[in-house]
Amino acid sequence: MLCPEKLTTYCFKSGQVNELTARLIGMAFTSANIFDTDLPQPLTLNPWQLTSMLDFPLKSKQAVVIENNGVFALLHQEHPDWPLILQSGNDFNEVYVQLIQRLEARGMRYVYLGDLDSAGIQMADQFAKLLKQTSAEEVAALQQPTDVQLWLADLGKIDARHTKQRKVVSPVYQAEMTTIALFWKFIEQEQLMGVYEVRITEWLEATEV
Repeated sequence: MLCPEKLTTYCFKSGQVNELTARLIGMAFTSANIFDTDLPQPLTLNPWQLTSMLDFPLKSKQAVVIENNGVFALLHQEHPDWPLILQSGNDFNEVYVQLIQRLEARGMRYVYLGDLDSAGIQMADQFAKLLKQTSAEEVAALQQPTDVQLWLADLGKIDARHTKQRKVVSPVYQAEMTTIALFWKFIEQEQLMGVYEVRITEWLEATEV
């Protein structure tokens, strides 16, 4: 858990991951190393802070958007300099949407990592639809349809509740949704931590401005 005297993820015990509640770090917009500030990271912005942050100086123009609270916290713990944005807990509220779109207009490049189940794919598709200058294929660069097929075959868990077909718009996410429905399998983000660390490293290096 978080140390009471220091509200950072550095207080996680080695090897222990505690799911941080959406109320704690997902109220509006939670990020790490996106804005050029010396405030402790991660940084959570509430609705009344929106206006002042729309044009706030940026530390990075790359962002890895993470669906899962615990994965976000662990990645930040293990890689405290990585530019991360937490998707979970905001329900695509107005504050989150405005900041995501404003950051993109200022040159931010996004890639998205989420649970590989029906709800997670639908959420990724919804995130991609927010963007005006970035294709869904770019957003899905770290979890492509061929990856989903291989990971489901190797690591997938059978559960009809998590694999029911849902409506998505982007062809890349339609392909992933179809695979999940056909396999009747899903994967949680925690199962792919090792893969994530390698792929995020490569993506940050390849897209560095």
